[in-house]
Amino acid sequence: MQDELDRAVAVLGPLEGRLMRAVWTGAVTEPFVVRDVQKLVPELAYTTVMTTLRRLADKGMLTAHAEPGRRAHAYRAAITPAQFLSQSSRQATASFVDKYGDAALAAFAAHLDGLSPEQRRRLQELAE
Repeated sequence: MQDELDRAVAVLGPLEGRLMRAVWTGAVTEPFVVRDVQKLVPELAYTTVMTTLRRLADKGMLTAHAEPGRRAHAYRAAITPAQFLSQSSRQATASFVDKYGDAALAAFAAHLDGLSPEQRRRLQELAE
């Protein structure tokens, strides 16, 4: 689980990764508002944290719910690190194939040929 978290955070930019690590590890209690997150990163301006959380919500990583009678939004994690990695890897693979075409498919095939027996077993499990 920690490995998935570290991999997911590494895919994100530095600030988005830092904020999602706080969300995914429970360092900020859900639901949370901008001020809750800003307490964890006091060196950042409120507007920086607000904009970053909004972008994460726009990307589908957080859900944002308007609080009745308040201007603040309450946020929650929309996906887990594992779900994010799966989604990101599918998007990256599709982009890679779109960009390189048959050369990408040949590279994938060559990579599969070099898998260890354990990796082949794991790939088979994942495919099922």
